[in-house]
Amino acid sequence: MPNDADRTLTPKRRFPEFRKSEGWAVGPLVELADFVNEKIPVSTLVATDYVSTENLLPDHGGMSPSLKLPPSGSVTRYKSDDVLISNIRPYLKKVWHADREGGASNDVIVVRAKSTLSRPFLSLTLKNDAFIAYVMRSAKGLKMPRGDIDAMREYSVAYPDLAEQKKIADCLASLDELVASQGGKVESLKAFKKGLLQRLFPRERETLPRLRLPEFRNEPVWEEQKAGRLFGNRIVKGEAELPIYSVTMYDGMVRRDSFDRNFYDIEDPTGNKKACKNDIAYNMMRMWQGAVGVASEDCLVSPAYVVLSPQRDVVSRFFEYLFKLPATLVLLTSHSRGLTKDRLRLYYDDFAQIPLRVPTRPEQMRITDCLSSLDARIAAELEKLNALKTHKKGLMQQLFPSPENG
Repeated sequence: MPNDADRTLTPKRRFPEFRKSEGWAVGPLVELADFVNEKIPVSTLVATDYVSTENLLPDHGGMSPSLKLPPSGSVTRYKSDDVLISNIRPYLKKVWHADREGGASNDVIVVRAKSTLSRPFLSLTLKNDAFIAYVMRSAKGLKMPRGDIDAMREYSVAYPDLAEQKKIADCLASLDELVASQGGKVESLKAFKKGLLQRLFPRERETLPRLRLPEFRNEPVWEEQKAGRLFGNRIVKGEAELPIYSVTMYDGMVRRDSFDRNFYDIEDPTGNKKACKNDIAYNMMRMWQGAVGVASEDCLVSPAYVVLSPQRDVVSRFFEYLFKLPATLVLLTSHSRGLTKDRLRLYYDDFAQIPLRVPTRPEQMRITDCLSSLDARIAAELEKLNALKTHKKGLMQQLFPSPENG
């Protein structure tokens, strides 16, 4: 392989005005950027300008302002437009293009562009999946891998002249604005749903929600019933040919074959439990965290789950929302058994004693329809966001040549 100084590379896609330009030069990162090591006392900082591996966000999500500073010591000074990289578990892609000055912990690498690279272009280079993959190949440690800084210094960077760098950075910045706008729309919808949930269900010790749908405003108050009167405990052995589902924390019940990993538990169907369509299954050890979902079809679930069969006048989807409310999670926790939180278990007999305040079936249905339509809107907007992210990833692969494949 020729030395970096002796070769040039050309990306798959180039803007029209640069198609006849020379190929991109290639050089080690250490010759194109400084690895900053200037130290400043913690006492000179405010908490919101302190950056550690904890408040750098994954997937290039930026930085969440810190609420506190280390008690003493010194940190690495960073400036606006520097690129900060978390050196713990690099695969999380915690890379931030700084928009302020401050200080970074010792586990955060601060990189500053020299004159050959524009600062936005350096940021794009270090946010590229090719860089993350390179860092992971030399990372050390299994549980908490750390990048090898010496290896990072030698990373081969392909770069055009400054005019083309600017064009690429401007193009991707415009796409980033679309991604940020779409992401804001998703977060706004999620926040609206959270507020709506709090208003559609009664608060503790109250018998009516603060927001009642118009057609039910003259209906009686919500009645308190024991969970055991609303749900039976289905204990039925699994049947062959039924799909296996898992209960997740955020997505309810999901088919096992949709996960990108293997499961090494019981394969014999009769060793699992059967859940019928519209049953609710929950993980005994994680119910207090909201690990609950509704079966969309007849299926198999782990024998470690409790399968709740809805009784008459019970709308399962309504209770899926109810069980995930913060106030309900506190109630579920209080009825779970265990000395420490990581060992809490909610058995059916204890679940059956939990008092739940519920409306009539028509009102359950109406609330469920309202929230389900909002979930569908969120899912559609999230799909658009993911499509934009996928488009950006593909565009970067075409706009940036890979030095390792050159």
